[in-house]
Amino acid sequence: MRKVLAFGTFDILHPGHAYILTEAKKQGDHLTVIVARDATVQQVKGQQPLFNEQQRLKNLEKLQIADKIRLGNTGDKYQVIIDEDPDIIVLGYDQKFFTDKLQDVVKKHVQIVRLEAFKPEIYKSSKLRAALLEV
Repeated sequence: MRKVLAFGTFDILHPGHAYILTEAKKQGDHLTVIVARDATVQQVKGQQPLFNEQQRLKNLEKLQIADKIRLGNTGDKYQVIIDEDPDIIVLGYDQKFFTDKLQDVVKKHVQIVRLEAFKPEIYKSSKLRAALLEV
């Protein structure tokens, strides 16, 4: 069984997220999605997510794409990779946090795949967040 791992904040869940997760699922037999912790989002993005980590988990579950959804670690951000032992790690086109040392952390057999964007001019979380906050 080929295990796939994907990461993200998934704050304002939109069709771009569904696209990325659907494409990630096609890479193997079992997709695990790691949801960023609230504290991690604050740390790397400098702001709290609009939806807390528990609500973001529930929203992802409603999509019914992933086989497993779990929260990331508050300490070692790479520990989930060791715990889940994936064959493939899928990154979104604009994913940049915790990716610089990724190849050093994973086992040599782990393939890292960066996916193309799905209508980023429309479905970009930062644009959607800004539009929501303007209302």
